[in-house]
Amino acid sequence: MNLRLDGKTALICGSTQGIGLACATEMANRGARIVLFARNRDKMAEICAALPEVALGAHSFLAADFADWKEVQRVIQQFVADGNRVDILVNNNGGPPAGPILDAQPEHFLDAFSQHLVCNHVIASALAPAMKEQGSGRIINIISTSVKQPLHGLGVSNTVRAAVGNWAKTLANEVGRFGITVNNVLPGATKTGRLEQIIATKASRSSRAIEMVESEMLTEIPMARFASPDEIAYAVCFLASNEAGYINGINVPVDGGRTGNL
Repeated sequence: MNLRLDGKTALICGSTQGIGLACATEMANRGARIVLFARNRDKMAEICAALPEVALGAHSFLAADFADWKEVQRVIQQFVADGNRVDILVNNNGGPPAGPILDAQPEHFLDAFSQHLVCNHVIASALAPAMKEQGSGRIINIISTSVKQPLHGLGVSNTVRAAVGNWAKTLANEVGRFGITVNNVLPGATKTGRLEQIIATKASRSSRAIEMVESEMLTEIPMARFASPDEIAYAVCFLASNEAGYINGINVPVDGGRTGNL
């Protein structure tokens, strides 16, 4: 397997940092033309200029704030109306703030549901017709291992991530006959700004040192280390490849063995 993505266009959300940026970089290295989708125009322009050149043409970006799903819908629908097609969609977005579920306000759930599930849905809905027409496509959702096992202190995230997982499985069942696969990658603790934020919040709430919280988290991981964003991107690239064409509707934990169930 060479797992090349030559001739493919990949739209990657939340792609200016962390896992999204790692996915964009790795897919470009494998020959895909990248369309970044985030809110920071200057950062996306900088990233596009730094990505390796590919045969299909120049990398590009779309700008919208995922806190406003109507703006995201307007931008992606205009992108499609302009005649653009995408072979690979990577739905990815930063998680909701950490904290016990009883501390969450109703608007926290609504905001997270909109930013994650609704934005995923409007983007997939806009891109799916062309995928159906060409008889192939890949939709890959970066979610969390909380889809399989809720994580302590992430009440809102646990709730919304599970909803995204079930949305994805439903979509996979409906579009599989068109040659479109829909799969979820479930990162464990990964060295990103999001992990730093979670660790800092836990340390603050428990009046402990950050190093102590990190050590405690590492004891839950059989491999005794955090993942790098690249390691998540490798799983995404496999699911995006032709070689993964008969894998559909599954969750792939990339967590060093932390999740306590199969």
